[in-house]
Amino acid sequence: MVSKESRAKIREKKHYRMRNRFAGTAERPRLAVFRSNNHMYAQVIDDSIGHTLVSASTLQKEVKAELEKTNNVEAAAYLGKVIAERALEKGIKEVVFDRGGFIYQGKVKALADAAREAGLEF
Repeated sequence: MVSKESRAKIREKKHYRMRNRFAGTAERPRLAVFRSNNHMYAQVIDDSIGHTLVSASTLQKEVKAELEKTNNVEAAAYLGKVIAERALEKGIKEVVFDRGGFIYQGKVKALADAAREAGLEF
């Protein structure tokens, strides 16, 4: 019998490896993305003090009201725009992108592209 590791465990291992390589600072915080089956979450985090500076998710009323579905590429793109606008309001222009161990395609890529178009630099 072939023993195979679950995709969730593989993703967590990838995320730990990525987190060893970079961290968010006060000058350049980390844009962390998490994707579940039903929703997406994005946070801008300063790891030096361990605080979330800005956050957005498809669970929030003002974001959810604009969306038809919360788990598709269009929802991810809208979330990217929202997180970028909130970060720019706080004076955050540059971030480090943390894809959370997820493959850079589909929803994760849509969120990143929308955040870049809205004015974040990474």
